[in-house]
Amino acid sequence: MRQPLVAGNWKMYGSRAENAALARSLLDLVRPESGTEVLVCPPFVYLWDVGRLLKDTDVALGAQSVCAEPLGAFTGEVSAAMLKDVGCRYVLVGHSERRQLYGEGDALVARKFVAAQSQGLVPVLCVGETLEEREGERTAQVVARQLDAVLAVSGTGALAKAVIAYEPVWAIGTGRTASPEQAQDVHAMIRGKVAALDATIAASVRILYGGSVKASNARELFAMPDIDGGLVGGASLKADEFARICAAAD
Repeated sequence: MRQPLVAGNWKMYGSRAENAALARSLLDLVRPESGTEVLVCPPFVYLWDVGRLLKDTDVALGAQSVCAEPLGAFTGEVSAAMLKDVGCRYVLVGHSERRQLYGEGDALVARKFVAAQSQGLVPVLCVGETLEEREGERTAQVVARQLDAVLAVSGTGALAKAVIAYEPVWAIGTGRTASPEQAQDVHAMIRGKVAALDATIAASVRILYGGSVKASNARELFAMPDIDGGLVGGASLKADEFARICAAAD
């Protein structure tokens, strides 16, 4: 039985005061007896503050990106060891905004995946297609290529200590959401691809859906057999909304 996971990506929002209020509200609203794992990913500069509030609670801390290099003269970057040092358990790699806005290609994403695991962090590998690619019926091809890039350097076994997030680029921050059936089709394709390599890992790896997840659509999405939770953007900045999404995954 795969434990559901709901991850909140706070993106480049918040302040020390706003984040503290949000974290405290989440701790009040998220039920510790729930079977769903909850994760929040604040901006780098707030990881320590938020991490202190979440310490010894049922809400995990994650980062939004990581450097592919372990250390060195890489101005502006943050290493996996640094993230581990401030209490992170997870890190997003290959988020569509990193791919689209900052030119992170498949090879770099794969290196970041390996860097994260080298320090015991759990990478949340984001994959997904643009609207043009979906309309060109290339969704399966694009997602397979993104996944293959990681498997080529990490091996299938690495997925036993990772999470995959399918996030159609055309549904992120647009208000458009893949239908539960559309999302399930891609999730099933991903799980089937992994199963062809290792059936045991395929049965246990968690695959999240990301793309305008809200309390109003979460239950239908999470009811799909291969959707194990959500990677939530804007709705994760509202404690009550995020808590309802978490409840929908129970």
